[in-house]
Amino acid sequence: MRISPFILLCATGFFGIFSSTISKSPVLPLFTAHLGGGHFDIGLVASVSAFVGIVASLPAGIFSDIIGRKKMLIVSALIFSTAPFLYLFVTTIWQLMLVRFYHGFATAIFVPIAMAYVSELFDKARGEKLGWFSTSTLIGRFIAPTVGGVIISLLVFSPPLSLKAVYIVCAIAGIITFVLAWRIPNPVTPHKKNPQDKIDGEEIWKFFKKVISHKPILITSLIEACMLFSYGTFETFLPLFLVEKGHSAYEIGIFFSAQIITLAMTKPFMGKFSDKHGRKPQIIAGTFLGAVCLGALPLCEGFLFLLIISILFGLSLSIVTSATSAYIADLSKKELYGSSMGLLGTIMDMGHTTGPLISGIVAHQLSVEISFLAASAVVAFTGIFFMILLGMKEERINK
Repeated sequence: MRISPFILLCATGFFGIFSSTISKSPVLPLFTAHLGGGHFDIGLVASVSAFVGIVASLPAGIFSDIIGRKKMLIVSALIFSTAPFLYLFVTTIWQLMLVRFYHGFATAIFVPIAMAYVSELFDKARGEKLGWFSTSTLIGRFIAPTVGGVIISLLVFSPPLSLKAVYIVCAIAGIITFVLAWRIPNPVTPHKKNPQDKIDGEEIWKFFKKVISHKPILITSLIEACMLFSYGTFETFLPLFLVEKGHSAYEIGIFFSAQIITLAMTKPFMGKFSDKHGRKPQIIAGTFLGAVCLGALPLCEGFLFLLIISILFGLSLSIVTSATSAYIADLSKKELYGSSMGLLGTIMDMGHTTGPLISGIVAHQLSVEISFLAASAVVAFTGIFFMILLGMKEERINK
């Protein structure tokens, strides 16, 4: 039976992101502590793969424009399938950091290339299809911590064994990712006519200049970065805020689960909505909804109100991110899909990474409540910035 490239890509995304997520949540802090690491070491190990995402996404996208999507997907799938086995031989924290550095390339390469692939396959329904692809990865991201937690709980009598068991499951998912990626057909490479031609630095620099100088793409990427800046603030400091308000760990789990489920369930429909009604108004509306949610958070105390805020904030993320990636594809010329999505990935990871860092400084100097208000102001300002510079009229230059 022939399976469509899109279905194969979504299945690859599910298993790849499942494998990547189960390697770090909740096992990574426990593994670091098992190796004798303290709080600083846990934070350092956790930041390594995020750093890789910042530096690798754009080059990966550029290379996919030059040598083709399939080759880069295979490279990422090879890392997904081999990295989990390396964890089984780790005995020191620096070794763990090296493995995390290597493993980080898998997601950093896969996500922007897969989004470029989807953008290449679809035009009219691009927002909806990108939404479905994102949902497939979100489901993997949602299931992985539960599976990892269950394995650790069942093997609680032997922590070393439980850690190895998690990474064996991680490896199995990685191998499935590789098999599925190998079956994805190779789309027509937009730029490189002869795959045997050598890639030179001048060609890479030309692609880099084209995408980095495109103002609307940069501004749209900045919008998504600011939304993930606020999300990083939300996911890092909400548990502390809720504990101070007297809420239990069980309730905190409900807040986050409801938000992720909202995000996963609504992204395809928000993407479809942007296909029909335009990207820009949706992006602007989503940023303002996110700003309102973050601004209202310090004023809420009851379980129901906080749950509603969490769900609405998840909806705001869905509204914005389902339109931004599709809009960047709309703005890009076809030979720059990979480069554009790589730039989005780089700037997005910068926002997600700096959110907890900057908000942590604000929370330390002032309060957690002020950090939420500051994140709200950042999101609102970027929404206004986007509206003033790009307006409301749609642009499509890839035709």
